[in-house]
Amino acid sequence: MHEYPITENIVKMASEHCEDSGGSKVKKIYLVCGENTGYVPDCITMLFEIIAEGTPCEGAHVEIETVKPKLRCSDCGELFERAPYSFRCPKCGGEGLPTDIGKEFYLDRILVE
Repeated sequence: MHEYPITENIVKMASEHCEDSGGSKVKKIYLVCGENTGYVPDCITMLFEIIAEGTPCEGAHVEIETVKPKLRCSDCGELFERAPYSFRCPKCGGEGLPTDIGKEFYLDRILVE
């Protein structure tokens, strides 16, 4: 389960942010997770509850925004989501090429009290 170490890092970073900002508790953590990262948001949420016990993150809510992967048309430059069994651009019919959209994973915001 490769979500475990990344979730440990999220708890560590959020706890450090809470302490550095003079807060007593982390209320909410906002993550952005592309569908092509291989991370399963539900696993991160479940592991977070376990790993956060006894830290300033205990009881915090984790909100995860998922990002769908997009292709870029080699002809017209249009960004689009791939249709099943096709790499064709819906605008011009050109070939869709991979982009980094859908590969992102980052801690967007941390709310503390």
